[in-house]
Amino acid sequence: MPPEAHGPETAVPASEPAPDDLDYRHRGARLHVSEHQRGADATAVGRLAVQLPGALVSLALVGSIALGMLGNVVGTLVVLAWVASGLLVFHRPTELAFARYVLKLRLPTQQERARLEPIWHEVTARAGIEPGTYELMVENSDELNAVAVAGHVVGVTTYSLDKIPSSNLAAVLAHELGHHTGGHAWAGLLGYWYSLPGRIAWAVTRGLARFAIAVAGVFSMAATGFLILFMALAAVAAFLAAWYIAVPLVLAPYLLAYAGRRGELRADQQAAELGFARQLAEVLYHFQTEEDTAKAALAARGEQLKEPGTLDRLLSSHPDHHTRLDALQPYLGLHR
Repeated sequence: MPPEAHGPETAVPASEPAPDDLDYRHRGARLHVSEHQRGADATAVGRLAVQLPGALVSLALVGSIALGMLGNVVGTLVVLAWVASGLLVFHRPTELAFARYVLKLRLPTQQERARLEPIWHEVTARAGIEPGTYELMVENSDELNAVAVAGHVVGVTTYSLDKIPSSNLAAVLAHELGHHTGGHAWAGLLGYWYSLPGRIAWAVTRGLARFAIAVAGVFSMAATGFLILFMALAAVAAFLAAWYIAVPLVLAPYLLAYAGRRGELRADQQAAELGFARQLAEVLYHFQTEEDTAKAALAARGEQLKEPGTLDRLLSSHPDHHTRLDALQPYLGLHR
């Protein structure tokens, strides 16, 4: 996703500061703190439910390996440790290490924090959220983007921080806050973590199958055909024997993508409800303009940008810009 992580000293300040056009209506005002600082909306619950079959497969794999290799006592402790490891999603030091070393985010410099924190405080004040509930981090990137990570981290790119007006940055941050308060970030990471052993096992199985077919092909076409037929029959037998697990696993990528699209629209809705509908629309128009410019450049060279097919759209975790802009229309006529 982002480039290699760097320390705070490597950040490059903007040549011209971005306009500070945000209405700080809550500056100096008494903060109303919401009773619930985070939650789990229907999107988060649905995401967890979709990944439950994969988690059960992973549990069976971890249990089989641990109990088979380490015995009942030690193996059971290993399984329990793996089940408990999901709690690290909400452990701040672990989250920060994950964000820094895996996602390549870093802590803001003093200059970046001076710009970022007042905007963040305004966003969280409108939502009734204590600003310290979440940790702000920065990604060295020339793209307009931000990310909600695990249970507490909100990351924003240097481009977003330095180049766009404060009101637009507030809209981006309000969108990411919506992912956190809706539970989308922690539910996604938790589901991915518990399904990871199953994903690894599936990748290894596919690799071994390709290797076996390649080896069989060296000897004869008949051997290759027999092996492929055997694997197909084994797959069909496994499917029929555990269809109640197999069917959800096959449908999971499409359902997760759908949950992702609903989550994006829900996060857009929260940003709009906090008074940032127009600013968020401006950000989406920015993305749409970039896409149109790319299409025009290709057309000038006699080429054409390949439009995503039906399958690509079903597997996309984000709605297209037109869909998101249409969903914002009811809020664009409101003056908050």
